[in-house]
Amino acid sequence: MNLALHYLSGAITYDPALSKTDPLLASKIVWLDAFLTNMDRTARNTNMLIWNRALWLIDHGASLYFHHNWQSWENQMKSPFQLVKDHVLLKEAALLHEADQVCKDLLNETVIDDILNVLPEDWLAYEETQGVASDTKKVTGNF
Repeated sequence: MNLALHYLSGAITYDPALSKTDPLLASKIVWLDAFLTNMDRTARNTNMLIWNRALWLIDHGASLYFHHNWQSWENQMKSPFQLVKDHVLLKEAALLHEADQVCKDLLNETVIDDILNVLPEDWLAYEETQGVASDTKKVTGNF
């Protein structure tokens, strides 16, 4: 089972030396990657494509960085995401305060709950969580 799979035929790799990104869009992407702790959007590996003249974010496999160490996931989840300093769009992200307000309004607890409620239970159960109930979809926190 795969969620949100789409083949982008003819897409080209985003090159920060050749492409400029709207400051608000760049700020929203930096905000989202900081929120998701996506460590893999650097100049070395942007994980962005240009398709039909639009920027597409791909391969979010390095997101939710805290899951690489279940022993201290709660501390990591609450810590500032230091790797955002290497983000390929950080220099173009001139409207971070505006993006923060827009993204907080769009991505609230209700929306996150709605997203979690469509995920298959099997995707939420990992042996590495050491006893976290697999039948719990409700995630609470300050969003």
